[in-house]
Amino acid sequence: MALRKAASYSKRSVVPYTRISRQKGKAYIKVVPPQKIVRFSMGNEKGFNDGKLPYQLKVVTEEKVQVRHNALEACRQFINRYLEKNYPGQYFFRVIPYPHHIQRENKMLTGAGADRMQTGMQLSFGKAMGKAAILKQWDGIFFIAVSNEKIMQIVRHLIKQVRPKLPCKVRILSEIIKN
Repeated sequence: MALRKAASYSKRSVVPYTRISRQKGKAYIKVVPPQKIVRFSMGNEKGFNDGKLPYQLKVVTEEKVQVRHNALEACRQFINRYLEKNYPGQYFFRVIPYPHHIQRENKMLTGAGADRMQTGMQLSFGKAMGKAAILKQWDGIFFIAVSNEKIMQIVRHLIKQVRPKLPCKVRILSEIIKN
């Protein structure tokens, strides 16, 4: 079954749900969905810590939003694959938020005749279908540090390409760290 569209979850105000109980009777969520984000830090971390990557970009959200882990992973793969292929060792890339919030779905039938077949509780709890990171306004999504101005312009273009994968308006903040 396909995922429900992100608009069903992204802009809704939500209470974070992360509770998993070891006592069977108190655990509403039986199975927690696995984390889709494989790595949170990529590239030349040693070079970043040594100050060899002075050009820094931070992608921040302009609104309160939930970002699903599969959207973060899709953006991460796209940006990291391009940078690793073309500029190995000249960048450091980090995914900032960690998706803790467990999203639930109360499956309903749709289509012709579903109104007569569908039964169930109106406000049922639902089954776990994914994880999301709950972000406030101006929270960071990605952090990228590169070695020169040319790569920084390419990274800006890459971020513009992944904007449609994110459910919010984003802004790119950049700075140059001088030693």
